Amino acid sequence: MNGNELAGKSVFVGWRASLHRIIYEADTPAGKLFDALLISSILLSVLCVMLDSVTWIADGYGGFLYAAEWFFTILFTIEYALRLMCVARPLKYATSFLGVIDLLAIIPTYIDLFVPGGRYLLVVRVLRVLRIFRTFKLFEYLDEGMYIVQALKASRKKISIFLATVMTAVVVLGSLMYLVEKGENGFTSIPRSIYWAIVTLTTVGYGDIAPKTTLGMGLASVIMILGYGIIAVPTGIVTVEMVQQAASSRKSTQVCPSCAAEGHDTDALYCKFCGVKLN
Repeated sequence: MNGNELAGKSVFVGWRASLHRIIYEADTPAGKLFDALLISSILLSVLCVMLDSVTWIADGYGGFLYAAEWFFTILFTIEYALRLMCVARPLKYATSFLGVIDLLAIIPTYIDLFVPGGRYLLVVRVLRVLRIFRTFKLFEYLDEGMYIVQALKASRKKISIFLATVMTAVVVLGSLMYLVEKGENGFTSIPRSIYWAIVTLTTVGYGDIAPKTTLGMGLASVIMILGYGIIAVPTGIVTVEMVQQAASSRKSTQVCPSCAAEGHDTDALYCKFCGVKLN
């Protein structure tokens, strides 16, 4: 089916259309049940991975955790295959953010089969940690989380300018502190002084370096007070964007059966990206 045939038509009928409504949409009882079961499976699978990292639990229940890991892997593999089956452009979904996360959630277990041996133990551990990517699958079911994502995208330029300003400030303040302390009391170089300025400005305050001179302590006090004001700036920028996103029209949970695009209006009949009729 080419693009002209897709436009204005429903992509699937029968069981594939029903499967798409269950998997990709949350407005139906079957879709809500599917989401609830999948979220529960994701949380349980991540819990198994975390418990497997505890030595005494792994020693006593390693066999059970191994079987549970394979159960969830097979379950998510079937789910991933079904997602590809009920969209007209499976490659587009597979290369999307959620599609990549779905794949990362299952491939480490299969790779474990081909990476045996004691000297590969560290690699295997890394692959096991990658299973935590399953938690990112939850993003698909957090509608309010889209407000945060959209707000961050809308404010990225402002935040970039803010971060550039902060970086300039820490370079100037760190260099100034290096001159004030005359290369002593831990301020042995400008890069090390900049490190101190970053730690102080962000109110982390490790305490591994501290000024000893009166002028240095005064400058440090100014930087500490400045840090409280700076922390509030990006929060305010993102908050404003979130309010604007929330004030806009509410979006539907429908996912395009062709290109797997989201973010359609509640009264939309066709996909605004590819023109295919929505279910």
